[in-house]
Amino acid sequence: MTQKEQVGTKEVLVLMMVAYLFSIAIRMIWIYQFHDNPAFHWNGQLMINTNDGYFFASGAQKELFGMHADNPRIPQMWSYGMVALTVLLAKITPFSLETIMLYLPAVISSMVVVPIILIARLFNLTLWGFLAAVLGAVTWSYYNRTMVGYYDTDMFSAMAPMFILYFLMKSTMDVTLRSALYAALAIAIYPFLYDSGASIVNAMGILYALYLFYYHRHEETAYASIILVFFALIPFGIPDPYSYMLKIVVLIAVYRYLTQKHLSENQSLVLIGILFLLFMYFGNVFGLILSKITFYTSSGTADEGLHFYSVTQTIREAGHIPFSIFADRIAGSEIGLLVAIAGYIALVARYRVFILALPLAGIGAFAIWGGLRFTVYAVPIAALSAVYLFHFLLQYISDKKGIYIFGMSMLTLSMLYPNITHIIGYRVPTVMNKAEVRDLDMFRKIAKPKDYTLAWWDYGYPIWFYSNTNTLIDGGKHNNDNFIISKIMQTSSPQLAANLARLSVETYVSNGYKIVADTLFKNDKGKQIDPNQLLEKLKSADAKLPPKTRDIYLYLPYRMLNIFPTVSLFGNIDLTTGKKERKFVFVPARVVKNENGELLLSNGVRFDANNGSINFGSEKHVASKLVVASMDKNGKMQIQAQRYGFSGEYTALFLPHYGQLIIMDNKTFKSMYVQMFLLGIYDETLFEPVVLSPYTRIYRLKK
Repeated sequence: MTQKEQVGTKEVLVLMMVAYLFSIAIRMIWIYQFHDNPAFHWNGQLMINTNDGYFFASGAQKELFGMHADNPRIPQMWSYGMVALTVLLAKITPFSLETIMLYLPAVISSMVVVPIILIARLFNLTLWGFLAAVLGAVTWSYYNRTMVGYYDTDMFSAMAPMFILYFLMKSTMDVTLRSALYAALAIAIYPFLYDSGASIVNAMGILYALYLFYYHRHEETAYASIILVFFALIPFGIPDPYSYMLKIVVLIAVYRYLTQKHLSENQSLVLIGILFLLFMYFGNVFGLILSKITFYTSSGTADEGLHFYSVTQTIREAGHIPFSIFADRIAGSEIGLLVAIAGYIALVARYRVFILALPLAGIGAFAIWGGLRFTVYAVPIAALSAVYLFHFLLQYISDKKGIYIFGMSMLTLSMLYPNITHIIGYRVPTVMNKAEVRDLDMFRKIAKPKDYTLAWWDYGYPIWFYSNTNTLIDGGKHNNDNFIISKIMQTSSPQLAANLARLSVETYVSNGYKIVADTLFKNDKGKQIDPNQLLEKLKSADAKLPPKTRDIYLYLPYRMLNIFPTVSLFGNIDLTTGKKERKFVFVPARVVKNENGELLLSNGVRFDANNGSINFGSEKHVASKLVVASMDKNGKMQIQAQRYGFSGEYTALFLPHYGQLIIMDNKTFKSMYVQMFLLGIYDETLFEPVVLSPYTRIYRLKK
């Protein structure tokens, strides 16, 4: 018994709606968990939980409210489909921008159930598709990157390729050019929705051509289908949105031409060859794929020019992952992944057209080396494969439909269980809390749109959105300029911090927003200069600086406390050699026990406040002093110090209002971040505070 069903269109639509609403309902768990937490609300709505979302939200702000006129990094509405969709919804619906940002990921990403069900329907196995859709829509990795509040283009990452896959598969089965046209149109608009996935769509297009050449070359529409898909893959190289519009018009025109005029096999092959060469050249296919692989697998510093620290090894998404995590992300468990692999093998053996899904499965497999973000592409394929294996086995167990449906449902539930369990426990917080946003909103009323706020790149996009100021680095621009910000944060010279800030911002603006570190140090140029000499000169009050054209602010948040050691990696480096300048120690932890002045910290470190001894496991050191810094109700710091001697290489800093004790080397104690944020000490001739709170300290540069 094959257990194939004759299901009408109405029934299919009902199943799609049930799967879609299930996906939405599961994503509402996060809303239920945090809807009554005032710390996560701003402007009457829960805030989003991904930093990158503020990049696109700032683009929507520009279109809706005219903000960010002086920010060269703000995305244009017609460069990103998500920005355009957000602006459209904000204009035609009664919902606020914040509400659209919050719920749009769930609304869009849940549409993945449609192509999954449609693919199964190609084989008249609608129950398979329905159960796979229910599973795939909420599997670990896909949920994490498309949950409510995850306002990012990831909402299109797997959903859009699945539509492309459906039309590609359908075109090989119904032998009509119309399906190939739909696939080509989906490919054409895909970069508008998710430009990061270009290499995946390229791979799908190439494999589709090879598949048709091998299995369908004698069919009438095979070559015409390849021509349409290759036309869709070629970038037109004109500004958005005209590129997408023109490509759609061209594709429709080519489709009409191919349906009205029959090309000979030789003519088709010549045209395909030309299109392929154009695609390879203008699409920079090998360069695109190589750059992706290099970015996600590289480490260390540059091989040429100055030796800046690479950001890739500090991004968790871009690191190697254990097999267990890899399996959890794609299928919910290691057993689930093995079931999916076996199911995919069975699928290809039974329906060879599933070979076309290899690029999605392959990019998912690349996650083992490339990092977590790639697992999301394989989730729908894994769901289809796993549930198909259940179908494959159950159809031989019994010929009774009731037993088949019950078995399919129970086995799918066994796959769903670990994923739902994960979702319930996945209590990811919002990017910022209400107090931090209140600080930025206060700052927005002080600063001007052309001003610059110097902060670590994690906070760049939220600073745009909530303060309407510009930044030097951000979530999409964390390159060699990380050195500049890191150096400002960790230097012990207020003069260097102030001079480097002014020089960097004014140079960045006056030189067309190029990477300022490369500009200042003439990196990898014939007249490359020694950065150490320039930095030494900037420690002088007489250093020559560009004229002031705007205000510059230093943004020092409490939430940077735990990542300060990572921040320091980028500036604690001799750019001429790539070697660390000094040993950097900064170890924050909570005090969990106090035994007569001997403090046990949450990280296992022991500090004896009586004599300054420090035990890092088996290593024993001594502190030169203990500093206690308490904050009063006005944000002012009250500082007391107890000295143990001059031989200690460490300083212990206790912050009662945070419940934190930090062990750091003595030089780091003198850094701008420690002095200006943790201690509230600053050079009054160079800086003035404009926002002081337990969460944020923002200083204006006077010169």
